[in-house]
Amino acid sequence: MSRSFPIFKAPTRFSLELLLIAGIAIGILLRLLNLGSREFWYDEVLSLLVSSGQAVNYDGPGPVPVVLREYTALFSVPLNAGVQDFANVFKGLVSDVHPPLSFLFLHFWMRLFGSSEIATRGLIALISALAVASAYGLGRFLLGRGGGLILAALLATNPYYLSHSLNIRMYAPLVLWAILSAWAMLHLTDMGNGAESEENEEKNPSPLTSSPAHPLNRSTLFWSAVLIGSVAAGLLTQYLFAHWVITLGIFSLVFDRRRWWQHGMRLGIGVLLTLPWALWGTRQQLRNRPNLGGQFDSTGGLQHFTDAAQTLGNHLVLGDWGTSFPVGVSTVAGTIAIALLAACAISLWRMGERRSLAVAFVLGIVPLLLALTVDIVTNKFTVGFGQGRTLIFILPGCLLLIATWLLQASGRWLPTVAGGLLLLYLTVGVGDYTLRQRAMFHQVADLIRQAPKTPTLVAMNSNAWGHVLRLAYYTPPNTSVKLLARAPAKLAPSLEKVLQGAEGSKYSRLIFLDSAKPVWSALKTETQKQTEKRKIEKVLQTAFCKSKQPCKPTKTQQLSGTMDIDQFTVNLYTRSGK
Repeated sequence: MSRSFPIFKAPTRFSLELLLIAGIAIGILLRLLNLGSREFWYDEVLSLLVSSGQAVNYDGPGPVPVVLREYTALFSVPLNAGVQDFANVFKGLVSDVHPPLSFLFLHFWMRLFGSSEIATRGLIALISALAVASAYGLGRFLLGRGGGLILAALLATNPYYLSHSLNIRMYAPLVLWAILSAWAMLHLTDMGNGAESEENEEKNPSPLTSSPAHPLNRSTLFWSAVLIGSVAAGLLTQYLFAHWVITLGIFSLVFDRRRWWQHGMRLGIGVLLTLPWALWGTRQQLRNRPNLGGQFDSTGGLQHFTDAAQTLGNHLVLGDWGTSFPVGVSTVAGTIAIALLAACAISLWRMGERRSLAVAFVLGIVPLLLALTVDIVTNKFTVGFGQGRTLIFILPGCLLLIATWLLQASGRWLPTVAGGLLLLYLTVGVGDYTLRQRAMFHQVADLIRQAPKTPTLVAMNSNAWGHVLRLAYYTPPNTSVKLLARAPAKLAPSLEKVLQGAEGSKYSRLIFLDSAKPVWSALKTETQKQTEKRKIEKVLQTAFCKSKQPCKPTKTQQLSGTMDIDQFTVNLYTRSGK
């Protein structure tokens, strides 16, 4: 790997170094400032439920209204945990579709700090900060101190990773495990150059673009443990991390073929460490969710390639904005990202930096191509699932390719180009958290607080547990509220039966939450939706308002968040004379 890095004069070096450090600091600060700026989204509240160990106690709403505060207790971790409490945690884990590690981390974190937004997201923000620090170590080892700072700054400000650094799911930890395992593999395959590093450090004690520090007396045992541990941790965090493990095997074959069997043994040990969970937990998950693979079914054709483009577009350009934009925007952004990566690769190839290019290509592009190939063969669409979050472990490698090009090709324009890219990332990320709010259930809670002791019935045309639990989480527990949550086609008859029953006359207020995307048992056509809406209006007119005139809401609000599942129409109905 070439070490002919340009040497800058002190003022330029200082300004660039300061710029990169400032980018890292701002990225960390943004995480801290936004820990509680948004409500939990659909999947986050599921993480809370599983991690609390209370998933086994969740009983979804039926045709009879339930006291909403009964669900609130499900987010609390028992302080004096016994054997049964830990058993319930694992019972909840096998009811989910993901491996257990991220949930177990969150469980013990919640024991210490509680289940608030700030407390729980604090764990993920801490993990993401460790990932940024590890990115610096990886970049410094491979590209020198300047490369380490560039890679760390890109990761810290990347809007896609910023959003998942404030998301209590398994995606931020995946990036940490990917970086640590890649860093360890670089050490074990001798991709550094210790002698040259030592000589350069003597001549230039702390230059921004110095060659990487590669300790001559490094412990093979230590880096073997890091590789084994991060591989096992990654597989116990998400099953698709297997693509990354295979990529590490390819890396060892490409760059250290003589010792491939040693690297293979290390990877194999990491895989074997996950065997107890695979034999017990994974088997039960498959039994509990026999049709799990159905959610990844693909229509085939060009979808696989548009999925790959959209994933790169979200990872490298749009960030979490991809959840709000039409898929065509993500595809265009992905085309731009592909062009950028291709330009970087061609430039490095022409400069003769083919070893640097090969390292970044294997770590960033190969796992994407591997996942894409598997999708095409099996006719699935895991690559594009969830706006590309299932493949977030390719992000460090893609950023490494960009960082390598910046360091090798930018020359005297390096501060300007790097600063411009960081500014773009910060603009996208800050704009995301400034312009896109997610506070729908806070607004519903505000309606309830207006008359906290007044008997209120909340009727919702979604019984999806993400919607039910988010409503329960943000509704004050000291209010007199009951919930009737049913699938869209079942809400009208259930609501009519409740309002005409013995309890119906007790409700002075009724809040109808009309979900734009109920998630489960959603109506397929607009005609079906309008038919059910008219049925509900008729029930409200005859059984709640008890009037020959149309029953009109006293207040109507349109609620929206960062995703289509966040969209609700809220109608508040109040009985006259009460």
